[in-house]
Amino acid sequence: MPKYLARRLVYGAVLMLCVIVLNFFLIHAAPGDAIGALVAESGGGDPAVVAQMRASYGLDQPLYVQLYKYLGRVATGDFGRSFHYDAPVLGVIMERLPSTLLLTISALFVAVIVGTALGVIAALRPRGWRNYFVTLISLLGYATPVFWLGMIVLIVFADKFGLFPAYGLTSVPPPETAWALAVDVLHHLALPVFTLSILFLASYSRISRASTLDVLGSDYIRTARAKGLLESVVVLKHALRNAALPIVTLAGLQLGHAFSGAVLVEVVFSLPGIGPLLYDSIIRHDYPVMLGVLFGAAFTVVIANIITDLVYRILDPRIRLR
Repeated sequence: MPKYLARRLVYGAVLMLCVIVLNFFLIHAAPGDAIGALVAESGGGDPAVVAQMRASYGLDQPLYVQLYKYLGRVATGDFGRSFHYDAPVLGVIMERLPSTLLLTISALFVAVIVGTALGVIAALRPRGWRNYFVTLISLLGYATPVFWLGMIVLIVFADKFGLFPAYGLTSVPPPETAWALAVDVLHHLALPVFTLSILFLASYSRISRASTLDVLGSDYIRTARAKGLLESVVVLKHALRNAALPIVTLAGLQLGHAFSGAVLVEVVFSLPGIGPLLYDSIIRHDYPVMLGVLFGAAFTVVIANIITDLVYRILDPRIRLR
């Protein structure tokens, strides 16, 4: 296990290096200029001042020199300074990160639990009405764009009926007690979590249905039923553990997808997370912030895949033997 983990970490480091280099060149190849955006916000500027600003940020140097210096800073944990906020990129991102993590983890948790339960229910009666209902929900989830669903949910439940807040993570001013603050945050997160979880619930329900159907036809399941075990014991104790392997894989692979979906949901619901930060950074050509956010997303995917492999080995000992 230690050798396997060390090998995966080395592969992950090489992959992160490739991601950084590719993102760096793609962002700098895009039309527009960071200093030009800053000057445009201030209503114009003297060419000498603009040239001085380019020199102070190192943008007057060749691109390969900028990349070399950027890689050296990243190796020490320094992602540069934001052009717009004039603050360390890491601090700007860490300030917005809790909101995005709360939304992403909550939505994935709801999607995994509800989607797996729906898939198992559909697999137990593959020709019943519950199976067709789950299939319909899955197709709708696949076909619905997350930003469109967010706007519809916002209009119906926040604007028309006023059941949930339309924007933000807390009320203004926020509640004073910890319990009231937690309830207020959950109230604000209800619509964003629902919107983002629908996107992944469809995948988990289909995967869990197919996996459960496959496991329920195995010999050891028939043996367990022949012993007279309760159906709930057969499904929950014997079938679900093996059926969960594809779900674990999907959860690890979809973490990056969940991050991109969270970006759109945060913009729709005006949450103070990474989404609006990335959107504003793209508009303002704030290269360091864009590179920092993309680095964080890639790092999250790499770590999630390593953790997924380790969980796989825990769930299925045969993987360890091979």
